[in-house]
Amino acid sequence: MTQSFSSIIEEAREKLGDRLSILAHHYQDDAVVRHADHVGDSLELARKIPGLDSEYIVFCGVYFMAETAAILAKPGQKTLIPDATSNCVMSEMAPAKLFKRVLERLGERGRDCIGLTYVNSSAAIKAVCGETGGSVCTSANAERMLAWALKQGKRVVFLPDQMLAHNTCDRLGVPPARRRLLDIRQGGELVDVAAAQNADILIWPGRCVIHSRFKPQQIQAIKAKEPEALVVVHPECSPQTVAAADACGSTSLIINFAAEAPDGAVIYIGTEWNLVDRLAQEYRGKKTIKPLARSLCSNMAKNTEEKLARTLRNLAAEPGVTVREDIARPATLALNRMLEICA
Repeated sequence: MTQSFSSIIEEAREKLGDRLSILAHHYQDDAVVRHADHVGDSLELARKIPGLDSEYIVFCGVYFMAETAAILAKPGQKTLIPDATSNCVMSEMAPAKLFKRVLERLGERGRDCIGLTYVNSSAAIKAVCGETGGSVCTSANAERMLAWALKQGKRVVFLPDQMLAHNTCDRLGVPPARRRLLDIRQGGELVDVAAAQNADILIWPGRCVIHSRFKPQQIQAIKAKEPEALVVVHPECSPQTVAAADACGSTSLIINFAAEAPDGAVIYIGTEWNLVDRLAQEYRGKKTIKPLARSLCSNMAKNTEEKLARTLRNLAAEPGVTVREDIARPATLALNRMLEICA
């Protein structure tokens, strides 16, 4: 009889014991999540890495998350991802070479910048932020990290997600006149250096394709039919969508929002489908949880149970996720600044 993927995974877990740690992001499918030792959002999982002593760390998420794990892992630990092509579209909107050129252009008038990158970015982008004295943030700590960055006495380039940037500025009370969306076209040559001098926060024009599907009109339609319904969305949604919702926050906040809502509540959630469906199953019969719209991340979906089984069956032979030392060193600085500030 052919062995099931689930049995292959559980057999490997039993054989390896403490030598193996499997981490999974909330947006992974249930078939993967059920095998994970740790499930969480980007901040929660990043915090787990330095405390792991496992020889093998298998990260089920998109590639930048596995890169972060590889950077924070101890010497001798091997970080793997079931599908190395699980790229993040938002992350790819900010190439490191272009970021460096934009920083050069912005420095032409003599006022320095530091980079604050959302964790949804490449190790190379994190490295540039580390080199500028900047750091990293997640959706859970963006307010705290941006407040810290603003105290450093330089202009802050917030990248790559313009929605998280604007929503965080709104929460901190940064007026629109003090922020500016960068024009990064033509290799950064269209950046308006003079106008940028008058802004405290310069915003990269990236966005999440998953959360861009949630619109304020959807919330307005729900509220018209079900005025008692609650709506919670992720801060990668547009500011207009966030303004129409009852609450906004990271995946951890969304999970807590669902947990704290009273029995009988109807809750619409604006984030990736797998988390919404998992919460709907968890509270079935107690609360009604629905997606604001069904939005799936095709890259997250690349890490299947089958690929996890294959990875565990060939741990020694599978190529690990590695980051060049010249990138890892400054990227580690940026990541550690975040972990220390948000300890």
